[in-house]
Order: sequence, then structure tokens, then C-alpha cells
Amino acid sequence: MLNLLADVAASTPNTVTMSAIEVGLAAGGAAIGIGAIGAGVAQAIGRNPGAVGAVLPLAFIFVGISEGTFIIVAFLLAK
Repeated sequence: MLNLLADVAASTPNTVTMSAIEVGLAAGGAAIGIGAIGAGVAQAIGRNPGAVGAVLPLAFIFVGISEGTFIIVAFLLAK
């Protein structure tokens, strides 16, 4: 990870390279984030079923942010 930061600091954004391990860590982080969101939503809806309309759209937004971050890391930064 420190090598990646050194590459970013020493090069232009178009020359950043990432290894498969770093992309895998990003995928694992996204999976953990999505799982935590799902667990929180299930718990919130279980405690208050009337809150589905307020909780579910926010959950989709946060899942999209988590997945979008992974897509940026995996496909735009990895070369």
C-alpha cells in the first residue's frame, strides 16, 4: 500500500499501477461495507417495519457509493 502511495506521489495519475492484491483488498473492503449496510438495514427494519420507506433508499445510496468506490479503484486506477 505504501508503494502505491509512493507511485502516486512520484508520478502522474496516468502512470499509477496497482497489483492484484490491492484490487482484491479494495473488493474485500467493498464487500465488508455492503455487508455492514445490509446488516444495519435488516436490523433497522426488524426493529421498526414502518421505516422501510426511509431506510431502504439510503441503503441503496450507500451501497452504490461503496460499489462505485471499488469500481473506480479496480477499473480506473488499475492498469
